[in-house]
Amino acid sequence: MPQPQPTPAEDYSVVDETTAAEATAGGQLDRFVSDVRFRAGRHIFRTMLATSGAAAVLAHYVLPEKHWLLPDRESIWSFAKLQARNLARLVGVTVTVHGAERVTSGGPYIITPNHQSHFDIVALLGFLPGHRRFATKTELFRDPILGPILKTMGMVPIDRDQPRTAIEHLNTIQGADWSLVMFPEGTRGGSGAGGMLPFKKGAFVTAIQLGIPVVPVAIRGSGTVMPKGGYLGIRPGGIEIIVDDPLPTHELSYGDRTQLSDRVRATIARHLA
Repeated sequence: MPQPQPTPAEDYSVVDETTAAEATAGGQLDRFVSDVRFRAGRHIFRTMLATSGAAAVLAHYVLPEKHWLLPDRESIWSFAKLQARNLARLVGVTVTVHGAERVTSGGPYIITPNHQSHFDIVALLGFLPGHRRFATKTELFRDPILGPILKTMGMVPIDRDQPRTAIEHLNTIQGADWSLVMFPEGTRGGSGAGGMLPFKKGAFVTAIQLGIPVVPVAIRGSGTVMPKGGYLGIRPGGIEIIVDDPLPTHELSYGDRTQLSDRVRATIARHLA
């Protein structure tokens, strides 16, 4: 009786080569799609910033300052929060907030988050409850496009070369119905607890002088969503915002600024670890 012939070894090698080629092609396609989405996110971000900013500036000049029935300038903030949420959805970014109930009442607060990317501002503006204004470098107010938007939104200019003027602007938070976001790193740091830059003391000195509670906030994932060097390119992903308990400052003095800064930094680092 004839014996069955073994399958040639070459047949297996052909299958292996085909599978490897398909895997390589699939990987290249995934990278191509990812790159296209990254670049598209950049254009969506810039376009929405420009169009939403222009709409906000126009509304500022058209709407009344206060009105009991018609839309007024307070509506600009609702519009800005909505657009921030829409931007996150369009580019495939989900934002989850933990501990939002800690800042829904009381206040005003000085909110001190870590800073990983420009998308931090979108996430905080769109997903933290209430009205939040941001302390911003004064040179950005001189930009012909961005400057009018910042002024319209009531952002607070900080001039490091003119500390007296900066203090006058910061004093506007006292008795306000909005809280101020100040990034204590001063600029974008890295991801994780080890990526945080040294904290500057301005936010903590301001909080102590005004007797306003400081709220430590940890932001995770934004550095991956909008990486440094990507020219505002965006990768779909998730961002977490963790709001910790407000820290009272009314019994603190100027000499406690470093201790307060260290406490906030340790709290944020614990959430990023």
